[in-house]
Amino acid sequence: MSMRTLKWLTILLPPLLIGGFEYVRHDFLLQELSMETGNMYITLLTLVLSYLFANWMFHRIGVMNERLSKEQARRAVLEERERLAQELHDNIAQMLFFLNVQLKKGQIGEARSAVTEIDHHLRQAIFNLRTPPEDGASFDARLRAWLDEWSGISGIAVEPSIELPIRNIPPAAEVQLFSIIREAFTNIRKHSRADHAWITLGSGEAGGGWRLRIADNGIGWNEETGDSGTRYGIPIMRKRAQELGARLTLLQANEGGLELVVTGKLREEKK
Repeated sequence: MSMRTLKWLTILLPPLLIGGFEYVRHDFLLQELSMETGNMYITLLTLVLSYLFANWMFHRIGVMNERLSKEQARRAVLEERERLAQELHDNIAQMLFFLNVQLKKGQIGEARSAVTEIDHHLRQAIFNLRTPPEDGASFDARLRAWLDEWSGISGIAVEPSIELPIRNIPPAAEVQLFSIIREAFTNIRKHSRADHAWITLGSGEAGGGWRLRIADNGIGWNEETGDSGTRYGIPIMRKRAQELGARLTLLQANEGGLELVVTGKLREEKK
């Protein structure tokens, strides 16, 4: 049912029902019902009709809002997949060009590294695009499966700790959060020289929100050489965090490498 139909029902239904009762009362029941009794009946009828109509109306609005929310979440996932496809196309094109140059120069070692990099990108892209958004796998399950896949491809051990009630993260926000996680782990594989990584997703301080922590035991970064710039995709991750309404911080990890912390707010539960 469209919003226009609901609007006209809201305008016309209550006055028609109550007006119809008043018409019947004055034309056919005036002798049987006193004025006081009729007023009491019309008051009760108005109360009952208002209650039933409001319940029905809010239920319809709730159904429509839920359907719209699911459609928006699905659209966000599809848009993210489109972005991934474009990113994959650009990255593979660059790597193939680099591979062609190295082969012409006879630098077999560099060419092999490029082939390995292409293989990594293809494997991760295939995994990211493999499951349709309609399948309804939970964010927790998809994240753990992706981490297992990433660990198998990269050879870097991962220790996940996911304790947050994932239902408190809006579905549309899952896309942005997953994008930050994917970018962070891509950086670990490419630049950290780590053999171990940690990811923790749980409640923030005093349960006031959610907190994502990703760390590794690699070489970290060198601010003086500018390694913390676009090479690590940090502007991309900061932009994703801003779209989430979250804050992103980079620190030196206790494990010796780089630590990324993102903190955000939980979705309010419906009462």
